[in-house]
Amino acid sequence: MEADTPLSDRLDDDDYPAYTMGRAAEMLGTTPGFLRAIGEARLITPLRSEGGHRRYSRYQLRIAARARELVDRGTPIEAACRIVILEDQLEEAQRINAEYRRAAKEASDSSGPGSS
Repeated sequence: MEADTPLSDRLDDDDYPAYTMGRAAEMLGTTPGFLRAIGEARLITPLRSEGGHRRYSRYQLRIAARARELVDRGTPIEAACRIVILEDQLEEAQRINAEYRRAAKEASDSSGPGSS
């Protein structure tokens, strides 16, 4: 994110890496080790500050929270990460399909009876 981007835009950006590892772990009620483990499992890839410290976005925290729910229910961390990745991919595919259906309906409506 560029330095000249207004602060209000960064605060509204779900992908802005606003949270340190310690703060992220505190918000999730977990440990920094958990965040490192889900990073190693490639569920999330935190950005790094200029000093090399991990920084997390709100989107990444939501993903981590879902993984934590699964782990708290007894799912092994690697499996929890895979489940969350698949859930995220499914949600994205459903969003894209809905856009295609909406566009197809609009095209059909505009070429139907009464159109010129």
